[in-house]
Amino acid sequence: MNILDEIITHKKEEIEQRKQLYPIKLLEKSIHFEAPIVSLKKYLLREDKYGIIAEIKRRSPSKGLINPHVSIERTSIGYMQAGASALSILTDEKYFGGSNEDLKLARKFNFCPILRKEFIVDEYQVIEAKSIGADAILLIAAALEPDQIQHLSKQAHFLGLEVLMEVHNEEELQDNIHDSVDIIGVNNRNLKTFKTDLNTSVSLSDKIPSAYLKISESGIHDPEDIIYLKKYGYQGFLMGEHFMSQSRPEKGCAEFIARLKGKIADS
Repeated sequence: MNILDEIITHKKEEIEQRKQLYPIKLLEKSIHFEAPIVSLKKYLLREDKYGIIAEIKRRSPSKGLINPHVSIERTSIGYMQAGASALSILTDEKYFGGSNEDLKLARKFNFCPILRKEFIVDEYQVIEAKSIGADAILLIAAALEPDQIQHLSKQAHFLGLEVLMEVHNEEELQDNIHDSVDIIGVNNRNLKTFKTDLNTSVSLSDKIPSAYLKISESGIHDPEDIIYLKKYGYQGFLMGEHFMSQSRPEKGCAEFIARLKGKIADS
């Protein structure tokens, strides 16, 4: 069993417990449930932004502890003030140290798109995402069957949420192209070895239909990486560890975007 299989097995057990503690009828009473979403697609295309989705995560299975005492309030506000296009909030507790409360707190202090970064395998989690203030959800092709992705993405659209589908290879991409997916993300991290390679995004770039906004995830460490990926049509760039490994992630984000802005101006 690889780490993804282990996470999914645990997630299914966790969901059954959450259904008992927080029934759907209770989730639907959330103040966020009737609120309109802030479009991730639109923010990624804004000309005054650079397409960076800045992530908050305390730890990961591959890196262990990254920034266990991060301030959600300070970091999320700082990311947006730095010029990030959107926030990505890890809500998995066991493997990434996150929680639904992290996303709720980020929502309280920010009017911007928020992606719920989670291992979604059940319709309950889509409803839960809406109830905690998310604007978009992540569906991981490696963790789901094609019919599951179609069902969950349609449910997300029914609730007004946008859908980022994550793929790691051409097979996952070709099996899951349909109208209910809004954004296709290419994860440059191999889920078996956890090594990252930007060439994963490059190799899949011309295979993603032009109807989809496309983003590159993981392994982005330098503004030159973004300039390079833009040449292949990528409009969004999900970055987590590069910022979170610094004591003040929001400062790291601000410095990165300032450098990126300068390089784009000089090119």
